[in-house]
Amino acid sequence: MTDMTDKSELPEDLNADPVTEPGDALVTGTGYWCVLRVASNREHQVREALLRKIQIEKLQDEIIRVLVPTEKVKRVRGSQQRVYERKLYPGYVFLEMLLDESGRIRERSWFMIKETQGVGDFIGTGDKPTPMSDADVTKMIHQVDATEESPSIKMEFNKGDQVKIKGGAFEGFEGTVEEIDAEKGTIRVIVTIFGRATPLDIEYWQIEKA
Repeated sequence: MTDMTDKSELPEDLNADPVTEPGDALVTGTGYWCVLRVASNREHQVREALLRKIQIEKLQDEIIRVLVPTEKVKRVRGSQQRVYERKLYPGYVFLEMLLDESGRIRERSWFMIKETQGVGDFIGTGDKPTPMSDADVTKMIHQVDATEESPSIKMEFNKGDQVKIKGGAFEGFEGTVEEIDAEKGTIRVIVTIFGRATPLDIEYWQIEKA
């Protein structure tokens, strides 16, 4: 993200009015995407509060979108898996807004946002946020869209882990995780066969931590 001071925390749902479904509609061409710091684990509460206030104070023409980007992830535990949503940027809410000629948030919107519980500062200076670049907006949209079509696999393994094969022709062998292919759902394990280190590509559900 452009000029973000804490990129380690950065790289829920998307509803209509004023939030759209994932895709090109996120870029309206009428506003600037700005990044708001919020209290940890309160991203969705802040978003819902802002949406209510926007409706009540009729600020839809100034604040166009309020977004908490998420991705769908498959978590694998043994042979079981489930899909859940994970926040892409914990601690941040994204707003598409109109700014005045000097790049500042319009007065009514500024006070409404700052009076919302759980809200911190914008990335930028005071009421003059630093808008996201087009490249950053495109990246954010791509991340959301990609997992809508094909959720990534979240496996409980890391390179270097000692694992045991519990299924297939090599059941009972133990080895070390060398590589993880989340798209295919396979893990390359280095095992010793007849005294030689041999790489095996094993389905994720066929191994467990030793």
